[in-house]
Amino acid sequence: MTDVLVCIKRVPDTGGEVTLTADEQGIDARHVGFTVSAHENCAVELAVQIAADTGGTATVLTVGDADAVEQLRSALGVGCEAAVLVETADPGAYGPADVAREIAAVVEGRTYDLVLLGNDAADTGDFQVGIRLAHLLGRPVVNGVRTVSVADGVATAKGDGIDGVETFAVPLPAVVTVLEGGVEQRYPSLKGRMKAKKTVVETREPQHTPAGSGRVRLLLPPAQPSSVEVLGEGPEAAGAVVDLLERMGVAR
Repeated sequence: MTDVLVCIKRVPDTGGEVTLTADEQGIDARHVGFTVSAHENCAVELAVQIAADTGGTATVLTVGDADAVEQLRSALGVGCEAAVLVETADPGAYGPADVAREIAAVVEGRTYDLVLLGNDAADTGDFQVGIRLAHLLGRPVVNGVRTVSVADGVATAKGDGIDGVETFAVPLPAVVTVLEGGVEQRYPSLKGRMKAKKTVVETREPQHTPAGSGRVRLLLPPAQPSSVEVLGEGPEAAGAVVDLLERMGVAR
């Protein structure tokens, strides 16, 4: 039996153009919705699978404001059995070390055999939480893997390496961070959604005063240059279009 804690973060749904806040400390989310990163969705799927395969439980946790309950219920809808919200009115004040401390405070005194996290945050790019958490708990950690399975008290994690697939075996309890692509995330059924609405979310106060991330600013990558070639106008452009298609290998 393996009890799994999977950690998620409420992040802006940046399907379109990304803009930063005026202080350049985060993504401007005034005109977008919120979601969970693809890495974390895969971590949720793995948590549910491992709990089901071993007869254990899957609990989802987030450090965030009251609105983050929406993301917790999404994880409940696909198979997590319990949810924990470490509620703070200002989640942006929490850097990776702060988040790791709050997760550790939840784990200590409980029986979570495995803690899963997304490899990095979709909004700020922070990828330190898993390592910091493992250090605080004194547990082995494996980063950036695609799949995780558990048998006989050992977690087997597989990820991409320079020469192919790398396999790591670590004794439980352990911490693992997950990259997207190893499993296909499931979507909540109607029954799952109804169950998620009825599940009581455990709410906790933060146990530490946040020190912040120490981040100076976020930078957006420069826009990729683009160019347009005008082939012509009207029927006179037909020959140029044919030439272009031939160069592309579409027409012969």
